[in-house]
Amino acid sequence: MILKRVGVLSVGKVLGGLYAVLGLFIGGIASLLAVLGASVGGRDELLPGLVGGVAAIILVPLFYGVLGFVFGIISAALYNVAAKLLGGIELEFEGPPRDPYAQMSQPA
Repeated sequence: MILKRVGVLSVGKVLGGLYAVLGLFIGGIASLLAVLGASVGGRDELLPGLVGGVAAIILVPLFYGVLGFVFGIISAALYNVAAKLLGGIELEFEGPPRDPYAQMSQPA
């Protein structure tokens, strides 16, 4: 099997979702560091640290998700051009061929 083309928007959606999850993880770490830093800094540093921590949990995943979506679209479009010129990626699967319509044709 040769992968000749990928759906540009589907790749963008998947990468956007993956990057948003990654951003949530990184935002959580940044939030934790902001809160810890604010607690060490004293009373004057507490509110900006807490606000920065909450903002990190919201803004970082959003930022990563948008960037993942945009770069996923760009990467998929570039892959489609390269696959057209060079022939695509060869995929090898093991096991019996699967009929995607087998479940639909059986009576309930």
